[in-house]
Amino acid sequence: MHPDSPLALIGYPAPAARALRDLGLIAVNVPTDDLRAVLDASRTLHFTGALVHPSQETHALGAVTPDAVARRVGRVDAIALSGEFHGTFALSDALTDALDASGYASRGASALILGVDAHDLALALPLARLGFTEIGIAAESTPEAERAARDLPAGRRAYPLSRRDPSVGDFAARADLIVLTAGPLPSGLVQPYHTVIDLTGRASVTGSGASTLDLRDLPLRRLARQLEHATGQRFHPQELEGALQALV
Repeated sequence: MHPDSPLALIGYPAPAARALRDLGLIAVNVPTDDLRAVLDASRTLHFTGALVHPSQETHALGAVTPDAVARRVGRVDAIALSGEFHGTFALSDALTDALDASGYASRGASALILGVDAHDLALALPLARLGFTEIGIAAESTPEAERAARDLPAGRRAYPLSRRDPSVGDFAARADLIVLTAGPLPSGLVQPYHTVIDLTGRASVTGSGASTLDLRDLPLRRLARQLEHATGQRFHPQELEGALQALV
């Protein structure tokens, strides 16, 4: 990235641009009404990329070429403007970073991913790269689970399940990690030997004896991934605390 190359902010409030300038980035708020035209103009003006506010993530999907994760999730949160407009959804890789950094012993372990449909389940599928050998995929319906399971890396034993089927409990009984991407956490599913990742922020494992993965730095890791995609620059997550507060 050339030091004078701006970064477009799509759907963010004005203070966000000022906060990113404190990181040495020239950030500019841009319109959202005709996103494809805005991106064309941004590339002409030598913008390096764009960050996409959550309110614009589904809208941005149709204006770019999404990578595999963005396509599966159905949302884009960062765009690179070199060549084609390449969109990504950085939250998934940030989640993988967080689990990897936690020291969790994922290699050879079993995981159960609980969601509603293939889109939200896709948020957690990249975790399979960390060496899980057996992964249960539970959605509202078995066809949705099967759809999500097709995107797991080769060599992983996948078990598509309906979250309403009693077999979910059977799989959970031998799982080490439970990841909730959407919907409620079934009562009685979590046991003391489980580690739980709750992406909904609404589940409670109080009284189960299970441990939960500390996700307090997940938004910082996500922003670091977004900026790397959009600008080519790498930032340590802790460098971004001030900027993150303005990106709301």
